[in-house]
Amino acid sequence: MTPQGGRRAYAALTVIAAGALALTACGGSGGGDDGDDGAKDKDNAQRQQAQIKFGTAADSTGPAAAVAGAKTGGKLRVFQRDSFAHLDPGQIYVSDEMVLSQLIHRGLTGYKADATGKGHTVVGDLATDSGTPSDGGRTWKYTLKDGIKFADGTPITAKDVRHTFERLFSQVITEGPTYVQQWMADKPGAEYRKLLPDGPYKGAHLPASVLDTPDGKTIVFHFAKPKGDLPYALAMAGYSVVSMKGDTQKAYDKAPVTTGPYKIKEFKADKSMTLVRNENWDPKTDPIRNAYADEFDITFNHQYEDSSRRLIADTGENRTALSFTNQVDATNLAKLHADAKLKARSVDGFQPYVGQMNINTSKPELKDVRVRRAIAYALPVSPFVRAYGGEDAMAIAGGLISPTVSGYAESDPFGKKKKPAGDPAKAKKLLEEAGKSGLKLTFGYINTPEGQQYSNAMAEGLKKAGFDVQRQEIPKDTYYDVISKVNNKYDIFHTAWGADWPSASTVIPPLYDGRQIQDGAQNYSQVNDPKVNADIDRINGITDAVQAAKEWNKVNEYLLSDVVNVVPTGYYKQVQIAGSGVGGVVYDDVIGGIDPRRLFLK
Repeated sequence: MTPQGGRRAYAALTVIAAGALALTACGGSGGGDDGDDGAKDKDNAQRQQAQIKFGTAADSTGPAAAVAGAKTGGKLRVFQRDSFAHLDPGQIYVSDEMVLSQLIHRGLTGYKADATGKGHTVVGDLATDSGTPSDGGRTWKYTLKDGIKFADGTPITAKDVRHTFERLFSQVITEGPTYVQQWMADKPGAEYRKLLPDGPYKGAHLPASVLDTPDGKTIVFHFAKPKGDLPYALAMAGYSVVSMKGDTQKAYDKAPVTTGPYKIKEFKADKSMTLVRNENWDPKTDPIRNAYADEFDITFNHQYEDSSRRLIADTGENRTALSFTNQVDATNLAKLHADAKLKARSVDGFQPYVGQMNINTSKPELKDVRVRRAIAYALPVSPFVRAYGGEDAMAIAGGLISPTVSGYAESDPFGKKKKPAGDPAKAKKLLEEAGKSGLKLTFGYINTPEGQQYSNAMAEGLKKAGFDVQRQEIPKDTYYDVISKVNNKYDIFHTAWGADWPSASTVIPPLYDGRQIQDGAQNYSQVNDPKVNADIDRINGITDAVQAAKEWNKVNEYLLSDVVNVVPTGYYKQVQIAGSGVGGVVYDDVIGGIDPRRLFLK
């Protein structure tokens, strides 16, 4: 799932069982007295470890349950910091775009939330149910619902679904999740592309032994190994359905044919986007989404301070506004907590991210583990936490797996919880032993107020240990595109990640599998350790979730203590506020923020 302080590499479905990466945050939604925050954090963590069930055909029947007091009509204003770099479902893998996708895209499955946003069921979205497994979970069958259409009025058929998955193998798709492709090819890392190198664009198709569409409404996935998590994976925005007829390949990324309750009327990159109703969306087919507002008017370049100030002021058009993903900024967070009226308009909860400073292991000067350890000990993490509002917004992280993941074991090999300002003396000694005193580090940081603040302070901490740190800004809109390039020029840079669904198998493999190094992939530190690669293959074959969780934690310890390719920084929390004229504001655990599918104008 993605970062905060950049656009958040989302990996989206973050709640449950063996692996919902979510943070230690302030309690549930709404106002009122916080009470004991520590007890609340523990309760939230335990709730998020509860298994999300796969729903039946009855659970998958629309329309979605009505929101109490909801009214239809009007325009909702949305203040966003970052423009949307990708609109093609196959390219979507950051949180801002994943929230937008809840309104414009649909997949075979999705998460159906209860009225509180805390309880969820995986249901059939375009499909009639969450899937029918056979052959021990190696085969999964899906049947499309009647009456489902793209925004251009074209019926959605099994051919569109087949096309959706086949195009993911092509070079048209450079971002987005790769789980299902790897499962179909039974190959790790980027090797899956060899199964269908050009996708469907030169007439070739996946064999029926891998992906079968025997008729216009039936889709059958065949895997070499059991894949019991398929319904979770298919609920990701990256596997939403793409129109075969409307596929313009690379151009589809700016003007997709949508399937959700809204379509894109106008998109001016870095400026604005307007969503209007999709008249070909049938609520009777959709158990997940409501569509109360007539229009969403989205504007970009609102820093957290700006959106917080506007929404707290609650004047004029700000009364009917909110942000999908902007959090309340550090300055205004204390003000909100002290004002009962403001707090009544806010929601808060866990986000699915663990922050980490990446050490680019592909750089020759960083091959020496003593140098990497020196960075790890020297790096101060308190400036990062402080930049986002302190303990109200984030907890200092010791490990790479969130405390809310089932089987979590406490970890802190670099002593960040005891010494969040770093240990420059220990780091300096390590750097001297390596004969690298004065080593130049190029620190790529996201060009936002928060990024400028924490990168300055972190750089100063590294300098105390004897590093020569050169900061270089990276535009916020393309931050993840830049740092995910194999040949990027940065020695260190920050990212954040959350589990894609309830398993640490959606944390360790995508981030640290050495066979997953390619442009656009999420192995940002470019680590390629034979033991880690072998452990990933071994643990992926463990069917006992409890045992697998223990094994993933061992990999976590090995990466931090022996490999030292990343330094954990923070477990994220989220606090958001909406204008007083906006109804249906609920914090959704899976989304990790306000649920846009419930909103209405009072």
